[in-house]
Amino acid sequence: MWQTDDGQVTKYNLAYINHLVCQADNGRVHGYHNSHDFHHRHFMGKVDAIKFKDYATLASRFRDEVQELWKKEDEKNS
Repeated sequence: MWQTDDGQVTKYNLAYINHLVCQADNGRVHGYHNSHDFHHRHFMGKVDAIKFKDYATLASRFRDEVQELWKKEDEKNS
């Protein structure tokens, strides 16, 4: 995450990478970033634009979603 001196987030990249789960998109299972001049989500090789409120909200959402993915992966591997 990159921010200005006053704390405004200007650029971010959140990614969960696991080549064992997803071979597409350089192993990125799930992620968000604002490169290419728009906010978007990567999930299992697909890309979709998202509505962006603020970085803190998105980072919390990302954390919750990754924890849910890990839970499902653990259940699958049990």
